[in-house]
Amino acid sequence: MKKILNAALFVLMILALTGCGGDGNSQPLIVATIVSDPVFDGDIQKAPATVAFTVTQGNTQSMFAGIDPASGVESRTFLVFHLTGAGGVPGNAIIDSAFIDVFINSVIPQPLLGTIPLRIDLVSFQPPNLVGPDFDRTLQPALATMALSPPISQADFGRHVSIDVTSLMIEAQRLGLLDFQLRILEDLGIVTPGLIEINDTTGVNRTTLAPVLQVTYF
Repeated sequence: MKKILNAALFVLMILALTGCGGDGNSQPLIVATIVSDPVFDGDIQKAPATVAFTVTQGNTQSMFAGIDPASGVESRTFLVFHLTGAGGVPGNAIIDSAFIDVFINSVIPQPLLGTIPLRIDLVSFQPPNLVGPDFDRTLQPALATMALSPPISQADFGRHVSIDVTSLMIEAQRLGLLDFQLRILEDLGIVTPGLIEINDTTGVNRTTLAPVLQVTYF
């Protein structure tokens, strides 16, 4: 009888701990889903010969990241997600996870035989109006950075790609940033040229095709 009573008490203790998260935190997890701002999304291209920058921003419908294997022009994508306001992420929130979802319209070359290694930088500048020097990682340094793993492959063509950006979101929250701004570029070092096109439609399918940030916090 005593064994049965002790077992029952043990089960009640486990249920109590489970109910409060097991670590004394009874706050429920909250999920914020934030679509990028098409007004500030864009890309910057750098010509290999003249080193001239071409800035494209504002309802562009798509952005490019990587190196065009034919022309050698390098493109870097910039995405802006507003963290403030209704449906955003409170400044005192503790981040559990963060992912961005992007739809890859096209991949160059086609077919892609290898992979395209990408890097994602956390950047911050207000207002988030792009200028040529934002392309440069020295002139516009990354506040935090991460390599995309696995890199883009042929299998990603015409599909959604989910990217874990938790480390970048935690840093953005620590710094108290009002916007989650990302710069997507081909990874550093000697790489095989390749270019991706990211969907940023402002049409009726924006909520399903445009870049989305999903943050889970408590």
